[in-house]
Amino acid sequence: MILSRGRTLTYIMMTLSMGASSLQAIADEKDLYKFLWLDPDKKVYVLQNKLFKKKKSIYTQLGYVAGLSGEYQDTSGLNFRTGYYLNEEWAIEGFYNSYSNKNNDAYDNIKRINQTVPFVRRFTSTYGLMGIWSPFYGKINTFNKIIYFDWSFGLGLAKINAESNKDTVSIPTQSATFQEESYTGAIAKTGLRVHASKRWFIGIDLQRSMYKAPGPVVNGQASTSKLRGSTDTILSVGFSF
Repeated sequence: MILSRGRTLTYIMMTLSMGASSLQAIADEKDLYKFLWLDPDKKVYVLQNKLFKKKKSIYTQLGYVAGLSGEYQDTSGLNFRTGYYLNEEWAIEGFYNSYSNKNNDAYDNIKRINQTVPFVRRFTSTYGLMGIWSPFYGKINTFNKIIYFDWSFGLGLAKINAESNKDTVSIPTQSATFQEESYTGAIAKTGLRVHASKRWFIGIDLQRSMYKAPGPVVNGQASTSKLRGSTDTILSVGFSF
């Protein structure tokens, strides 16, 4: 009976010893993880394998443009762009936008109720060149499918072709006619590239054009030019090679 108790006590001691060793190993792993995470000398540049590399690649995109700034216009159009990535973060991109404009309900209501038309300036086309910076990339697991994406920013110069009724809108006895205009401005954008495959991707962009232009002519006096802007959203399909 004494021997049986001794064996039982020995077994319990061995079990506790092994458990303590396991707990010590787990604690050591956690401490090591915390140490590596908090160590200021440790720098992590890549958190995952980069599946879709951009360095020295050429890409083209074709997309649909929806204007967001036309108070009295419904604006849509087509976007074409092409670019070249110098490395994983920096690219040079050229673009061309063609616009189609239509008077919306707000324009028609003012014309019907007040017997007048509002001042309108609308884009017909824009083109330019910008630098693209792509500092962020990542992946999302959605419905058990991994989606890879890049997030970029762009800044550059644009040629803006437009038309407005600034010369005739304030003359009641004269029908408002649109005259062609041209401006040089700046353009900025931010966008997501969602990868569908090694070559194909979907682009979602928010683009802002900024330029200086005058307002309507009133009593023969031209108004001073001031900074104006127009915002577009662009949904596109792209190919990289």
